[in-house]
Amino acid sequence: MAAMAMSSLLLHPNSGHHKQPSYKITKLPSRKPFSCKSSLLNPTKIQDQNYKLSWINEIQKAYPSAAAGREYSDEEFQELVDRRCVDNVRMLIVDSVQRAKAGHPGMALGMADVAYFLYRHVFRHNPMNPTWFNRDRFVLSAGHGCLLQYVCLHLAGFHSVKIEDLQRLCQLGSRTPGHPENTVTAGIEVTTGPLGQGVANAVGFALAEAHLAARFNKPDVAIVDHRTYCIMGDGCAMEGISNEAASLAAHWKLNKLTLIYDDNENTIDGPTDLAFTEDVTLRFKALGWNTITVDDTHSNMCSFKNALLDAFNETQRPTLIRVKTCIGKLSKKEGTSKAHHGIFDEEDEKQMKEKVKWGNREPFYVIPMLHREMQVQADRGEELEKEWHSKLNYYQSRYPQEAAEFKCLLYGGMIPGWENSLPVINFKWSTSDAVDATRGYSEKCLNNLAKVLPGLIGGSADLASSNKVHLHDYQDFQNPVSPWGRNIHYGVREHAMAGISNGIALHGGGLIPFAATFLTFSDYMKNSIRLSALSHAGVIYIMTHDSIGLGEDGPTHQPVEHLVGLRAIPRLLVFRPADGNETAGAYRVAVANRGAPSVVALSRQKVAANLDGTSAEGVERGGYIVSDNSLDDHLPEIILIGTGSELCLCEGSARVLRREGRRVRVVSLVCWRLFDRQGVEYKERVLPPGVTRRVSVEAGSTIGWREYVGPEGVVVGVEEFGASGAYLDTFEKFGFTEENVTRIAKNLLSK
Repeated sequence: MAAMAMSSLLLHPNSGHHKQPSYKITKLPSRKPFSCKSSLLNPTKIQDQNYKLSWINEIQKAYPSAAAGREYSDEEFQELVDRRCVDNVRMLIVDSVQRAKAGHPGMALGMADVAYFLYRHVFRHNPMNPTWFNRDRFVLSAGHGCLLQYVCLHLAGFHSVKIEDLQRLCQLGSRTPGHPENTVTAGIEVTTGPLGQGVANAVGFALAEAHLAARFNKPDVAIVDHRTYCIMGDGCAMEGISNEAASLAAHWKLNKLTLIYDDNENTIDGPTDLAFTEDVTLRFKALGWNTITVDDTHSNMCSFKNALLDAFNETQRPTLIRVKTCIGKLSKKEGTSKAHHGIFDEEDEKQMKEKVKWGNREPFYVIPMLHREMQVQADRGEELEKEWHSKLNYYQSRYPQEAAEFKCLLYGGMIPGWENSLPVINFKWSTSDAVDATRGYSEKCLNNLAKVLPGLIGGSADLASSNKVHLHDYQDFQNPVSPWGRNIHYGVREHAMAGISNGIALHGGGLIPFAATFLTFSDYMKNSIRLSALSHAGVIYIMTHDSIGLGEDGPTHQPVEHLVGLRAIPRLLVFRPADGNETAGAYRVAVANRGAPSVVALSRQKVAANLDGTSAEGVERGGYIVSDNSLDDHLPEIILIGTGSELCLCEGSARVLRREGRRVRVVSLVCWRLFDRQGVEYKERVLPPGVTRRVSVEAGSTIGWREYVGPEGVVVGVEEFGASGAYLDTFEKFGFTEENVTRIAKNLLSK
């Protein structure tokens, strides 16, 4: 594998951490000063007298009732600075909501202490290079609190959020949308909003880190070493996906995952005890998590700091830090569900500013030294990135083969010529080959791809043998036994599987996740699939048992409406291949399309044959002509359009009609979205407007097909739930036979 050039973006950190003496402020704050047994990082050293004096003056304004004359250590003074910075964070939140006349300030105000502390003292990141690989990852699962993250990103020095962006909260085209979107704002790792999704995304991040660390780290150098943090709220804790994902995180022993639970005891409808009285801490402890409760971050951050230290020292379990907070802190609505969203009245806004001694400062005021304060962490991140590149250079000289593979993953994991591993590229499956279900052809494609795509990783929701997605030459991902394994066992947790796969895809480590189950169970994971598309996460969803043709399991397992529902999701590519050739073509497009998810819908039943005329290349256009006996410039008299296992019915019917002298075209419409993207000329060449006799054949809902068959065409589909029985009997019951397709075609031709 050829080594790839590394990024040339190396930033030069500032130097000058001088010893700082103790100093005095003229008045003593009324709140308990900062005191911790341990430090997360070395205490910040203030570098010049002007900087110190600026903060002293600001603190005097904030604490006018304090006594004079006390000396403070660096750490004690740092806490006073941090508290004043948190006041500024809260004021920016208020100003943004008031300007926008919209937003969700409640969680943002309540968690301001925690978020500021993370961005100022904990996160290892480089705002000048937000995609630096070895950065810590942060997910805001409680996405409605995104204003807090926007404020912190701005103060931390991320260029994606300027003060003007805070002034345009929730406005059309702004970089501060109503919920965080990773494709809009640099520094946002994943798109969140539907509650609980971010917890699963964070588990995906942590899994990716553990997997890559196990594959590439060496005793003398660790090039994969970062942590994942996630903030969830009460709503996230209620959603089932968070419990599914948390169960897996504990099972996988993802000790570098820290989940911070904003326990403010409120939801939109009122206090949580309306519907939620369980002990979340005990639940997570039962799942196998390290659990810590922090009772008060508002007046003393020491307990939160020590909780983080506890999490850092944990080597076997992920950590839940349950933080007791006050929603809508400072507002007269604090502690109530009314603080969740909406603006503040004039009197409330005035009182909030008085509580923090904000005076008559203009909206969106930032204390001059606050940016400098946050720059300390940014400078540290810059140094860490430079150190990481030095490690990587050492790694490359010591372990050139592993370094080449690692760099390949950093740049997307796509080795030139990878598509040549697909069987159809080197030879076309013959009609004389033993017939198989398309899930069987998928298994061959997937295992061939695994040999040349080092990032291909995934699994099934307890259906690997049915979905045929096991990578035969690779171990299972099990920590600590084999975290380098590329087969993931999700158990019966479809929703978490999809959310975790989004995290793996967006981690930035070049991993290409696939997630498999029966097509009918896509409903369990629909919201995560939708977020895959919204987040530009290139997850490959492998959905077998794709129609009533699965037979005996009956209507509970036979999908009907699922294909049309998935096709309706913007950006999502839904493939329903007919044979081995089209299956290979579907994988070629899905793997190459790293900016969007794909669904590959596959049959349980064996297809009649690998059809003459199908091609992997045709799949790239979504729809193409499989066969046509029209000569010269003559148009066909009728067009039969099929997908999946029903394409062979169209071909069989076409042969009958052609023997009777009819001009018949067969079209495979394997991916509607790709076909719709083609130019008008191509689409009209495949489906000429002058040919109005058309029949579509698909063992699923008829919705959507009218666009392709036109007003005079016939749609052969399923209008009711399926039925239990042998698949051929079920197909016959619903009219999916060559004889019925031929009869319908003849009726059209007779008109």
